[in-house]
Amino acid sequence: MRNPGRVFGPAPGTATIVGAVADPLISGSPAPIDAGASALNGRSIPINPPVSPLDDQGEREPREECGVFGVWAPGEDVSKLTYYGLFALQHRGQEAAGIAVGDGDQILVFKDLGLVSQVFDEQSLEALKGHIAVGHTRYTTAGSPSWENAQPMFRMAPDGTDIALGHNGNLINQVELAEEAAGHGLMDISKHLPSDSDIMCALLAHETGVIAGPAAGKEAQLDDAGLADDAGVGAAGDPDDAEGVDAVAEAVTGLPGASQTKVEAAAMRLLPRLEGAFCLTFTDGETLYAARDRHGVRPLVLGRLNNGWVVASETCALDIVGAAFVREIEPGELVAIDASGVRSQRFAEVSHAGCIFEYVYLARPDSVIRGRSVNAVRLELGRQLAREFPADGDLVIPVPDSGTPAAVGYAQESGIPFGQGLTKNGYVGRTFIQPSQTIRQLGIRLKLNPLKEVIAGKRLVVVDDSIVRGNTQRALIRMLREAGAAEVHVRIASPPVKWPCFYGIDFASPGELIANGVPAGDVVHGIATAIGADSLGFVSVDGMTEASAQAPTDLCRACFDGKYPLGLPEGDVNAEAVARMQAAAQVARIAASQA
Repeated sequence: MRNPGRVFGPAPGTATIVGAVADPLISGSPAPIDAGASALNGRSIPINPPVSPLDDQGEREPREECGVFGVWAPGEDVSKLTYYGLFALQHRGQEAAGIAVGDGDQILVFKDLGLVSQVFDEQSLEALKGHIAVGHTRYTTAGSPSWENAQPMFRMAPDGTDIALGHNGNLINQVELAEEAAGHGLMDISKHLPSDSDIMCALLAHETGVIAGPAAGKEAQLDDAGLADDAGVGAAGDPDDAEGVDAVAEAVTGLPGASQTKVEAAAMRLLPRLEGAFCLTFTDGETLYAARDRHGVRPLVLGRLNNGWVVASETCALDIVGAAFVREIEPGELVAIDASGVRSQRFAEVSHAGCIFEYVYLARPDSVIRGRSVNAVRLELGRQLAREFPADGDLVIPVPDSGTPAAVGYAQESGIPFGQGLTKNGYVGRTFIQPSQTIRQLGIRLKLNPLKEVIAGKRLVVVDDSIVRGNTQRALIRMLREAGAAEVHVRIASPPVKWPCFYGIDFASPGELIANGVPAGDVVHGIATAIGADSLGFVSVDGMTEASAQAPTDLCRACFDGKYPLGLPEGDVNAEAVARMQAAAQVARIAASQA
């Protein structure tokens, strides 16, 4: 009899890892605001007066949702491979991390709140033995930042099959799926709505039990309806050999005739019912699975090891573990990896809507998305920004680190010298040590400090990736002026963020976005005045799209243009606010046309 899977880790709330503090801005109720106020949980609060001249009022950059990783590699130390892969994906989530390892008999899960280096040590990794693993780094976009919601999620199917799952993205039919899970007795939703990741894991385990039936076996053939065309490949070429990698890439697209596991069949029943953005890595302890929503909102890639396979959110994670890039997991595709090789099935037709903000900010610059280097996109964004909004300045400086490639591009195009005028605090993500009030009042200096000898007396062109609430930019400009800058001209490598994201990024509510708190007729001047810049410029939506080298119809640009290609979630406060705002704008346009 097989051993049941186990979930373990430091007890929640112990002194070893302090849990992340819930941010009230995540779930705040939107409210109309004026030029001098923002909305926080339905309350009107001033956006101008800080605690001190350098306080950033708790401003945080847009969060990167989550990162997923999976490896199938018999004979390799898969827990450490996953650990290093998660290191490469740390930028995608800093609140929690976890690894699940399977050995064909059981799955062990170790997870906790904190950075990857805080959660794992040599001892915990040594305890995770097997040939297959999935890993996850989390930032909370659905569900609370609690130990229970840290991933991978773990469930046991009625037939005893262990399932561990990691998820990047947000579903828009979470409520519907939760009600389905509750109807099967899988969870209690009377007091709170579970995370969409937990719901998916529960339903996948349930469907596995349905597939297995009374006579459970490892393999499950396709039913008469034909869930999908499936594919299988055996041994692949040498990943160090370009021709071998090309052969792998071609082979993985599929050869018909293979049977599927019961978990695979269960996934093919569940995946078509998921609406929204999702990249999944999951395992039953024997087979590694990966799936991507039909829109391809978030990136997911396949790589080849000498004796195994890797899936990851970004190509940079393949690089760090020495895996050769094979191809992207296609939108609407389920991939299964085991001793027989790689099988690929389609569960939905492709309707491309890749997130443009992955290019602007979210992905690491050394990653590649749809054949386009992220660093190359950001360089071109800077060049385009210089063409659209030139400036008279003595020095171009970036807001490190995300603004650096665009600043280099701006300097190249404008002919203004590039320099490092700011030094960034070197820690990754958050410290988990709450600052004293004295330190808190310094705000921005926890993140950045000026190089006075570089910027004194200079007309600065400061390049950043985006403006969300504007508090950090306001504090930064004050600090630069105090350090001796003669002028501060701000240039932003994306358009004004005006709409919240429902597909995996925490952009807060509409009322908290500074672009919605200034006069609609002159957003640029209003934001420039609010943050205290001598001038301000944003790259256009068209310029941003051109820099990505992607077709406009293949992208989701909702946070900039308010067009949501996947639709809006039901029962969401921010979604309801968006619907009201867009309806009011439509009424105003009709009235203006009839005037």
